[in-house]
Amino acid sequence: MKRMRSDAKKEARNQATLSKLRTLNKKLTQAAAEPAKAKTVASELVSAYDKAVTSGAIPRGRADRRKSRIAHFVAKLSKKK
Repeated sequence: MKRMRSDAKKEARNQATLSKLRTLNKKLTQAAAEPAKAKTVASELVSAYDKAVTSGAIPRGRADRRKSRIAHFVAKLSKKK
């Protein structure tokens, strides 16, 4: 019984974290037109991925891979200037 209660709390916390990550990801793709804004959103997103790893919501490797892709995306945007 106690395990079920704690699992429900963890699931809710993880779902909130994953939802925040998806929202920030969408913001980044929408900010693609403005490289300066995209850079700030990207740094927010990278920070959110690090926090998600710390809380155990996602594995370290997945976060690292996505952060790398974000960095490439932002670099490509700033090159287009």
